[in-house]
Amino acid sequence: MKKKSATYSLARNKEFCNFCPGYCCYRLEGASLYIMAVDINRIARHFNIADGEVRKRFLDGKYTFKTREDGSCIFLHGDRRCKRCLIHEARPKQCRDFPYDKPCPYLESEQFLEVIQKRIEKQAKLSIVELS
Repeated sequence: MKKKSATYSLARNKEFCNFCPGYCCYRLEGASLYIMAVDINRIARHFNIADGEVRKRFLDGKYTFKTREDGSCIFLHGDRRCKRCLIHEARPKQCRDFPYDKPCPYLESEQFLEVIQKRIEKQAKLSIVELS
């Protein structure tokens, strides 16, 4: 009988998101965040600006956010360890729905964690240096 591998218990618990450093807020190669018109409108209302201004300031192309050099979302607050999304109340549907009633892939994949954890640690070191 083949033994089923155990999954990491937090990977299935959406409450973990409250304490996560924002693994899903880093763009990995081949991945993209799809921003729909309704998302753009929600973000525009959040900032009290026009939809066109949201596109100009925050979008890379037509359907995704700009990212920082390390691949992080421009709305990811670098100095916080939790509640890091600056537009959490207005975040896009794809962000709201993630991980789509499935286990968090970042907690279950050593490959994802290895790539993103290095970026998070580097950002944390930069924040500490800035405070010094």
